[in-house]
Amino acid sequence: MREENFFSIKNKIIGGVFALTTRTLILQIIAFISTFILTVLLTPSVFGIFFIVSAIISFLSYFSDIGLAAALIQKKDEPSDDELKTVFTIQQILVGSLIILVYFFSPYLIRFYQIEGGGLFLLRALLVSFFLSSLKTIPSVLMERKLEFGLLIIPQIAETLVFYLVAIIMAYFGMGVVSFAWAALFRGLVGLILIYLIYPWKIKIGISKPVIKHLLTFGIPFQVNSILALVKDDLMTIFLGKILPLSQIGYIGWAKKWAEAPLRLIMDNIIKVTFPAYSRLQQNKKILGIALGKSLFFLSVFIFPAVIFLVIFIKPMIAIIPKYQKWEPALISFYLFCFSSVMAAFSSPLINALNALGRIKTTLKIMVLWTVMTWLITPIFVLLFGFNGVALSLALISVTAIIPVVITRKLVYFPIIKSIFKPFISSIVVLLFMIFLLLMGGKPLMVFFVLITGIIIYLLFIVIWMKDEIRGYLPKFLTKK
Repeated sequence: MREENFFSIKNKIIGGVFALTTRTLILQIIAFISTFILTVLLTPSVFGIFFIVSAIISFLSYFSDIGLAAALIQKKDEPSDDELKTVFTIQQILVGSLIILVYFFSPYLIRFYQIEGGGLFLLRALLVSFFLSSLKTIPSVLMERKLEFGLLIIPQIAETLVFYLVAIIMAYFGMGVVSFAWAALFRGLVGLILIYLIYPWKIKIGISKPVIKHLLTFGIPFQVNSILALVKDDLMTIFLGKILPLSQIGYIGWAKKWAEAPLRLIMDNIIKVTFPAYSRLQQNKKILGIALGKSLFFLSVFIFPAVIFLVIFIKPMIAIIPKYQKWEPALISFYLFCFSSVMAAFSSPLINALNALGRIKTTLKIMVLWTVMTWLITPIFVLLFGFNGVALSLALISVTAIIPVVITRKLVYFPIIKSIFKPFISSIVVLLFMIFLLLMGGKPLMVFFVLITGIIIYLLFIVIWMKDEIRGYLPKFLTKK
């Protein structure tokens, strides 16, 4: 591949991140507003049930394709028909087997967690949604390989709109946890129909042994990495659901969801774009380093102020809205989760870059370290500090996020301090200014004024102080997909 083609891919990385993030901003605004409404309408115990059952489904998803979809994305050449149908067939066999197994044991799972009020229906509805989602894999993989994230976002927007609309309507009429069940079913149907309308793929069944052998050389280590992430996060949630009251699980879920909101908006899009794109840049580390530096700058511009705004305004929001005061016990966990979210925002893309470079064993060792630390520290901290111990343990473990930064820097040079310095300093200045204003009073109008003022000041920092960095690649964001 020629030099100009490498620059074209670099531009697609930056352009894809910007386009996907800009469009996803609308999606996340819908999700955040809807979550706020749902947390007003529903009790912490209902959220705790949804949090536990969702973790069970997430647990299943890690065993649904044994890394074959990721292997298709990482391939340098275009996947053949044999590869596509083999991956699809194996995935459906795995998904079908898991669904039958969990469906049979679902009553026992519900009794084990002492979940009532529609928990069984929710679990089975999420199983159906899980199956519908598996049918979308091949069209999604093909769009990711071509960096067609503008098309890929359309089903996601529709799914989110349908999910929250159905959930809010049913929650308003007092349906409780069943609201999430019907919302998940409608979401799955709408997403499946739309993705095949946007990117048709003729479903084919068949298995090729040579294809399996070839794809598993990358797929199995990749999937082991994913399974460790599962054991570290979702399996821990399932474990906590047995030893903590549902209301406290609800507090953890609420705090984690709001604290990780910037990650879902910014970092997830970075991950989605960079894995297929960095895989194509793995032979040109100089340009890969340039792309990594720009990605870190882009992350910093959004992650730092987003987390600061959340930290500053979450408590006034709870104080202003009477029905939201029930979430006040979760504030300590929220602040701790915010810290770990910032650390994850910069370590996760570098883990992603290591995978794209083929350093699967390296990332596997890092994930083993994080998993062992999680299962050693979290139970002890929960015993000592209650449900806040979960967030405290994650904050402590997140300090080791420096490890992938150091390892990646040895393989590929990319600017670190230069990439994050201006966004970080700008965010700290805005933070101090907003704290000063809020000390004058916490009335609703004052809080709103401080929020708007903080946003304007930060935008001025971007326009005046960071204009050189922005000018260098903003046109590529706007002109490249």
